Amino acid sequence: MDARVQPSRLDLDALRSWPLPAVDDTADKEARGRVLVIAGSREVPGAAVLAATAALRAGAGKLAIATAASVAQHMAFAMPEARVIALPETADGGFDERGIAGIERAVQAARCVLVGPGLMDAKATCRFVAALAPLLKGRGVVLDALAMDAAPHLGRFEEPVLLTPHAGEVAHLTGCDKDEVLADPERAAREAAQRWNAVIAVKGARTVIADPDGRAWLHEGGNAGLATSGSGDTLAGAIAGLCARGAGLVQACAWGVVLHAQAGERLAAQRAPVGYLAREIPDAMLQVLRDLQDVRPAIR
Repeated sequence: MDARVQPSRLDLDALRSWPLPAVDDTADKEARGRVLVIAGSREVPGAAVLAATAALRAGAGKLAIATAASVAQHMAFAMPEARVIALPETADGGFDERGIAGIERAVQAARCVLVGPGLMDAKATCRFVAALAPLLKGRGVVLDALAMDAAPHLGRFEEPVLLTPHAGEVAHLTGCDKDEVLADPERAAREAAQRWNAVIAVKGARTVIADPDGRAWLHEGGNAGLATSGSGDTLAGAIAGLCARGAGLVQACAWGVVLHAQAGERLAAQRAPVGYLAREIPDAMLQVLRDLQDVRPAIR
């Protein structure tokens, strides 16, 4: 047994004692931060919609979506709140790295960049993320889904980014056995955080967050209904939205994990333990966020 500092527990009380950066009543959308969501593909365009919706529900002020050219026009109608940038595609449906020039200004304007939900073509995605990496300095970065495959190739990040793998993805990225990760997700999170100089959230019924400084946080909760198609996209989007509005990567991740789990609890009570949809999660997150922040509109 190694001498690890016990992880801090994450629940609603923990969030109440760790408040998000305040949003002034006079703040405009620029003050609440821009988020860039690089996501979606011709086969999974909805992942970008789910992540982008969650980012706005979490409080981001402005939204841009960079997505596959084949679905960009449809994305603009599905997300009328967003600026939509069309990216050239590879034959296998991935993003061609030559398209990065077209999003450079959007990256520079963003406080947080989310890459990964719904992407295709693993090799092309690795090349795209590697080419994008130099532009990401100085902003919050969330790598999700297929974008995480770039981590082993990039080595230690110069500045910490956030990776959001489940146990199977940890095993894939590190070459270890999935059962080992499930048996000790805390160890897996801590080792990955050290290896890549990253904040790592190993998702599951027990979600462990670890940072490169050796700190860790543990959340236990949620329900089986959250294990549904698109659920992870909403979590990644919520984290990016919280980061865009001013939270650091660790705080944004901690809040996102608890909001996501609590949203699942509410939907299970309102609808059924399983069968609610990922598209319903962002609205439920917003209800939890409102209750946590105890926002009372002024009576005029």
